[in-house]
Amino acid sequence: MRVIAGLGLICHPVLAQRGGTSIKPVIVELFEIALGLFLFVGLWTPIAGVLAAAIELWEMFSRPGDFYVTILLGSMGLALALIGPGAFSVDARRFGWKRIDIRDRKP
Repeated sequence: MRVIAGLGLICHPVLAQRGGTSIKPVIVELFEIALGLFLFVGLWTPIAGVLAAAIELWEMFSRPGDFYVTILLGSMGLALALIGPGAFSVDARRFGWKRIDIRDRKP
């Protein structure tokens, strides 16, 4: 999920700029690409996920037209911020993989 969200955040502003219909400032598009790279490699995943969700929410209300891709990318960013980067990420290598073990109830 992290890889797909990262690639989506990288490709979405590039394809919007290629079509010539984008009115966003270039700095916001570059920031979105940087967040996509962070999510792709799993670096600072909770922060990058929340910021990606905020940018996609802003983009949904500021740009008219088809906003299904922005809803998808924003919800994936928020989900990644909540569940974490996973075992094969830079965050897991640097800080250790966080795992919750649920014990059985004793009768």
